[in-house]
Amino acid sequence: MTRPAAIITGGARGIGLACAEALADVGFNIVIADLAEKPPEGLVENITARGAKLTYAQCDIADLGCHAALVDAAKNAFGHIDCLVNNAGVGAMVRGDLLELKPENFDRTLGINLRGTVFLSQAVAKTMLATPSAHARSIITVTSVSAEMASPERSEYCMSKAGLSMWVKNLALRLAPEGIGVFELRPGIIRTDMTAGVTAKYDALIDSGLVPAKRWGEASDIGAVVATLATGKLGFSTGSIINVDGALSVPRL
Repeated sequence: MTRPAAIITGGARGIGLACAEALADVGFNIVIADLAEKPPEGLVENITARGAKLTYAQCDIADLGCHAALVDAAKNAFGHIDCLVNNAGVGAMVRGDLLELKPENFDRTLGINLRGTVFLSQAVAKTMLATPSAHARSIITVTSVSAEMASPERSEYCMSKAGLSMWVKNLALRLAPEGIGVFELRPGIIRTDMTAGVTAKYDALIDSGLVPAKRWGEASDIGAVVATLATGKLGFSTGSIINVDGALSVPRL
């Protein structure tokens, strides 16, 4: 039997790379989409050493024109698409008073995090429906605890993730009759390049009890959940939100 195939956006590093590694470990072939023209050093060896085949595609998901080429790259390499991991995203360009939020910063954040992800999901879903596969199929979108927890200094980021959360709900309803699982993952404070500049801040907050689990999340924590969902074992839970945050988002008195 052929291996299932997964597309991971922003898959060359951080959470995306951890998802690619975890999916390769459970038997997927991998398509990594990222901004660079070529894969970074060691990426191909890392994924193929896990028994997977790897295709790399340069794609800025904010550019809707590159979506068709990404889908075609996956189909040409593996014949079908069984999983899409919507991971690519950006934080707020400038943290500050939301009354000073600039339209261009708003547009950039929502163009990548929301608009680009929505229309790539649409393209992949259409391809899944048109291309039979013997494997479980899923679309897994990485949002954030910020889809629900407000941060006024980066309001555009929160809005992009909240909008994406509603997209996931609607997509889950559309694809449930087709047997395609649709899930939202909400990471909390995860140790990645995006959080490297605020490590000291979050170290102090974690020490003071912000995260009940008393530790940083790791990219591998996200990868483990993605791999479980992609295998189809939780298919009847389609439409679910999975918090991966060490209980950060649980309301407390």
